[in-house]
Amino acid sequence: MAEAKQEKIEREYVIPLREQTRKVPRYKKTNKAVKTIKEFLARHMKVRDRDLDKIKLDKYLNEAMWHRGIRNPPHKIKVKAVKEGDIVHAELAEMPVSLKFKKMREEKTNKSAREAVEKKKTLMEKAKEAMKPGETSTSSDGAKTDESKEKEKASAVATQQMEKETAKQMKHETKMKPTESKHQRRMALQK
Repeated sequence: MAEAKQEKIEREYVIPLREQTRKVPRYKKTNKAVKTIKEFLARHMKVRDRDLDKIKLDKYLNEAMWHRGIRNPPHKIKVKAVKEGDIVHAELAEMPVSLKFKKMREEKTNKSAREAVEKKKTLMEKAKEAMKPGETSTSSDGAKTDESKEKEKASAVATQQMEKETAKQMKHETKMKPTESKHQRRMALQK
């Protein structure tokens, strides 16, 4: 019954990195700092077998670590860790200004993309409703001819686009045909 409940543990840590990164060569310092964060969280959040694969770092935490390159990681970092079940998610507790703006920009683009997808879905649904053959209005012959004219226009536009695409492809293909060489191939002498 205790496993079905899945407790959610939230903690903030200031993780010292300098002592561990001093032990490695300069070209491995940030790698070691990231590993040090995972080891620290595995120890303090009581991860079973101290499995580092069960600790997930936020993309902005990773970016903050790598901001100054592989040779110069930060000496300490403030992290907010959330443990759900066996997995620990770590993120920055205090976001730097540059990362705040980047996060806001990404959220804004994701929101606009979702809105565009929703708009496209509604337009597609309307188009499907209009294209259903059983529900066409047969009140007059003029309505049928209008629909057929629209379909013909749409097919004409589609064929024009296809022709343009094939012309582009033909433009980029080589115009020379493989020809036979001017010299005869040497053959082995027959006895």
